[in-house]
Amino acid sequence: MVWIWLAAFAVFLLVEAATMGLTSIWFALGAGAALVTALLGGSLAMQLVFFAVISLAALIATRPLARKFIGKKKPTNADRVVGAEGVVLERIDNIAGEGSVIVGGRVWTARAENGEGIEKDAQVKVLRIDGVKLIVEPYREEKE
Repeated sequence: MVWIWLAAFAVFLLVEAATMGLTSIWFALGAGAALVTALLGGSLAMQLVFFAVISLAALIATRPLARKFIGKKKPTNADRVVGAEGVVLERIDNIAGEGSVIVGGRVWTARAENGEGIEKDAQVKVLRIDGVKLIVEPYREEKE
């Protein structure tokens, strides 16, 4: 069993190193504990218990901390255009896959939120970014 636990430990560490997403580090710790138990002559049942208990304890202890740092979307400069207004440079036609807008001095490929065409020179508001395209809707400034 020593070789099996050693192999499991190595595989879990390799998976963790490859993903860098805290996906298997807990199991590597559990396999390490089971390996030590096997080296000290513990029974197979004891090794499995140590593997399960240490893996679960490590998961419970570190998962809230990991959740705080892993998987959070970091805002980019491109995110600044969400909510901004722009002007259509090339008619937006979702079916033909055409359309561009200028927002904040930069030209972007754009698609209409509702799927309807938006004519050249119309004012639009950026709703979100989908890949490298802005999803926009016509914008009319309300005057009081």
